[in-house]
Amino acid sequence: MCLTLYFMFRLCSFVGFGERVILFFQKAGEFILPNAKVLEEKKAQVAALKEKFAGAVAGVIVDYKGTTVEDDTKLRKELREAGVEYSVAKNTLIRLAIDGTALAAMDDILNGTTAVATSSADYVAAAKILSKFAESHENFTIKSGFLDGEVISLEKIESLAKLPSKEQLLTSVAFAFQAPMASFARAIKAIVDKNGEGEAAPAAEEAAAE
Repeated sequence: MCLTLYFMFRLCSFVGFGERVILFFQKAGEFILPNAKVLEEKKAQVAALKEKFAGAVAGVIVDYKGTTVEDDTKLRKELREAGVEYSVAKNTLIRLAIDGTALAAMDDILNGTTAVATSSADYVAAAKILSKFAESHENFTIKSGFLDGEVISLEKIESLAKLPSKEQLLTSVAFAFQAPMASFARAIKAIVDKNGEGEAAPAAEEAAAE
């Protein structure tokens, strides 16, 4: 029996799943190897996480403990509408996905219940929405986050949460251009109404000066 367990232990060092893998499970006092289907599913999940991290400009890792189904549904809807991907993931699979990258610095916070929120285009959406949610849900906490592939502190995540959203920034830009665009439109209308370049020239010059 001891010899059998020894060879099984030696076998585990040669079986790979990525660089590390859960090799066998204990059931009814016996060790059994996971079947090929389970390993393929785990491998696919790790690959999906790697792709998600690699394609994200920003991400936030949270502990969703205590979140009700109703609150979780509302949170997911808000994140989805903001272009943020949000999903629950096992800590062991996240470790495999970030192993060998700069994000491996998050290894210490991978315990308890974990969910990952990432965005491929918006730097602040995940931080803003999740920070606001955490303020009103005691057990929901932010564990860590990253920007452009680098782990950032909780303080920086809080700073991101206070920045204007992409929509707010676009609105500000639109307002910045609104006045001169309106003046230009009035100048063009004056040209059409007066039907004469000579008479309308002052209006056009006034618009250009504005």
